Amino acid sequence: MSQVRRVAILGSTGSIGRQAIEVIEAFPEAIAADVLVTHSNAELLIEQAKRLRPRQVVIVHAALYHRVCEALAGTGIRVAAGQEAVLAAVQQPQVDVVLAAMVGYAGLLPVLAAAQAGKHIALANKEALVVAGALITTEVRRYGGCLIPVDSEHSAIFQCVAGEAHQSVRRIILTASGGPFRGMNIDQLRHVRPQQALQHPNWKMGEKITIDSATLMNKGLEVIEAHWLFGLPAERIEVVIHPQSIIHSMVEFSDGSLKAQLGLPDMRLPIQYALTYPQRLSGPWPRLDLLQVGPLTFEPADRNTFRNLALAYEALRLGGNMPCVLNAANEVAVQAFLKERISFPTISRIIEQCMSEADFIGQPGLEDYIETDRWTRQKAQALIETS
Repeated sequence: MSQVRRVAILGSTGSIGRQAIEVIEAFPEAIAADVLVTHSNAELLIEQAKRLRPRQVVIVHAALYHRVCEALAGTGIRVAAGQEAVLAAVQQPQVDVVLAAMVGYAGLLPVLAAAQAGKHIALANKEALVVAGALITTEVRRYGGCLIPVDSEHSAIFQCVAGEAHQSVRRIILTASGGPFRGMNIDQLRHVRPQQALQHPNWKMGEKITIDSATLMNKGLEVIEAHWLFGLPAERIEVVIHPQSIIHSMVEFSDGSLKAQLGLPDMRLPIQYALTYPQRLSGPWPRLDLLQVGPLTFEPADRNTFRNLALAYEALRLGGNMPCVLNAANEVAVQAFLKERISFPTISRIIEQCMSEADFIGQPGLEDYIETDRWTRQKAQALIETS
């Protein structure tokens, strides 16, 4: 690359953020950490800052501001705190790339701010597009930025459609591992515990994403994200269970050709691709050996047992603010399941009831999304209390 690309990592202490730092450290001649942002993991943020020497760090939880300041005194690293500081950081001219790796709804406003600053956005926060895909994609186009997906599935699709005419794409096929409960029936799922749900067979991820993978909500959110990234309706976005997680996704074209992107289940490669796009740099990561992989198998997704996937398709079909309802109800229900306040199947029941009772808004603005998220979280909490 002709010059070092300066990156703001939103969520530097999370799973994606930590792996992004590995990528940055592997390519010091091409990528540098300019801003590190975390919500409340002050100790790891301090450690990362001392190692990477970014221009600025932001701790969202303002009560920890003085702790970070004291630890970084004399380093020359600027310290800021609060949500407004995050929004200001992503819009600074020194930042070339914004890696949106915050989990959940919290990523919406920073991604929107980055879009309005015309930034190159490496998007790992799928919820931002799920909640407000129309708004974000409009702002990206208006201000001349770009969205490069980090999710392995969307990175795969992005690579498969590169150089192809949009009208030649017949359908997208998202692959899913099936999670730890693949093949179970609803009676069996009533008895699963959070510790079991957190044992993903192939990937190492944070708690929320791992539970979403177990419920297939993660794949449902990816369906909605794919709609906004690639401009295809729900009926042309399919989900197939692929337990080995070697084929990350596929694209079928109008002539019947099928392209697939293969790789080991390692997020560092799609992170690297998003941070260095459009260039490909030779990295130190393990490479796929087809002779060692063994058979690759495929199964249909069970939308009846894993209702979250069906609910995500329904939210996309309805449009408007309904994906925002889906996402907010899911975030609340997942946290309740992790605390063992509700059963695994109850997650779907809470989401479905919130969707059935929410006021539908066909063309929401930012304030509508904010109010929809607030109402849904309140409703979901009430449902949990009475479940």
